Amino acid sequence: MQKAERLFQLMTLLRSRRQAITADALAQIMNVSERTIYRDMQALSLSGVPIEGEAGVGYRLKPGFNIPPLMFDEQELDALLLGIRMVQAWSDEDLSSAADRVLHKIRAVLPDPMHHQHTQQEDWISVPTLESNRQLASYSNDIRHAIKRRNILAVDYRKPDGETSSRRLWPLGLFYWGRSWTLVGWCESRNDYRMFRLDRILDLNATEDQYPQQNDRSLQHYLSQAPYC
Repeated sequence: MQKAERLFQLMTLLRSRRQAITADALAQIMNVSERTIYRDMQALSLSGVPIEGEAGVGYRLKPGFNIPPLMFDEQELDALLLGIRMVQAWSDEDLSSAADRVLHKIRAVLPDPMHHQHTQQEDWISVPTLESNRQLASYSNDIRHAIKRRNILAVDYRKPDGETSSRRLWPLGLFYWGRSWTLVGWCESRNDYRMFRLDRILDLNATEDQYPQQNDRSLQHYLSQAPYC
């Protein structure tokens, strides 16, 4: 986590609490050392954030200090909450944790009337966690990083008829079809686009080899040809 992101998260945590919180508790929540918390608190204080600290009690923001609130209308809050719930339920652990942090930040900066409305909406917007959607978790991080860095993937795959094959592919994008996650990529052995259901991937490894950027071997090119996209 970058320092700027860590400082913002600290501000969010402090603003969301009425009682003081110890450096040890903050360190556990943010998965950093207490020494890092002390340094970050000093950095916030030097930047003008009014933080009160007491040994054995912890830190809190001085009463009256406020970050300008975010303003959302009812439909915008519905859209945000539904999107967050879907990521929490249907994505991998890292993205689910990121969605939790987003929700926490939204709660922290909403003005009181909107905060109450948002809390009520959380009671009736729910997305079920289906076991079939958890197939993404095993390989999602590797796939997402490979897409960003253009690393070729080595994949062992089980076809619908049970036959297995090993492929080298250029990962281009992830698709969610309501019941299953699918990886679309350029398959080197087939010299064409192929789609791979994540629940049929037996093994996946990101190689050090990078594939070049080519307009005729890209997600945009694939989507322009696919009749169902």
